[in-house]
Amino acid sequence: MSGHSKWSKVKHQKAVTDSVKGREFTKAARAITTAVREGGGVSDPDGNFRLRLAIEKARDVNMPKVNIDRAIARAKGEDTGSFETILYEGFGPGGVAILIEAATDNRQRTVSILRNILEVAGGSLGGNGSVSYLFDTVGIIIASKDAKTFDTMMTIALEVGASDCLEESDAYVLFTDSAKLFTVRAALEKQGIGIVRADIVKKPKITVAVTESDKSRIDLLVNAFEDLDDVGRVFTNVEY
Repeated sequence: MSGHSKWSKVKHQKAVTDSVKGREFTKAARAITTAVREGGGVSDPDGNFRLRLAIEKARDVNMPKVNIDRAIARAKGEDTGSFETILYEGFGPGGVAILIEAATDNRQRTVSILRNILEVAGGSLGGNGSVSYLFDTVGIIIASKDAKTFDTMMTIALEVGASDCLEESDAYVLFTDSAKLFTVRAALEKQGIGIVRADIVKKPKITVAVTESDKSRIDLLVNAFEDLDDVGRVFTNVEY
């Protein structure tokens, strides 16, 4: 999910081609292998929070079970040790803050590509801590509206441990402490709430208003990042 758009909006729909599907599978496989590696080698999703999320995302893009199992098995091998997850920080058009999550086996290659894309768009790559302090790491749950009113949903959300609830045109968006994500989701499901998606995201503390022209440029910039195999997700603090 891209943090620059409405929270309930699914990632921009692109033509379903073999190359696009292959790119999504590559990203999903990298997320799974790095989740196992950075989770202390734990390959059981019940004992590895990050792996559980990675597997759910892989299923969201219809990645076959055999591919998921292969990615987990590969994570136990010696050939995956070079992949690492890195959070890059930068500034985009209008001075907006940008966070880019990447899984790479070559830092120099990735940073060079990201810097070039940013500079072409009129932005710049920043150092560690340059913009990350403008975001909070939180759990997010997208819930279907069904027949529940916002007031009812807000009451349920707070009762099960969510910190906030927003209403968007097609869904309710709940925020939680990242460590409580699965607990809150399970509690909502017991209440009969339909869950569309659950994830850990970077939520801007304050959003920034920019011109329509800059919004368009930022959208193109985010799409350019998301087209890269190395990039998993992109977050900005743009106000929409």
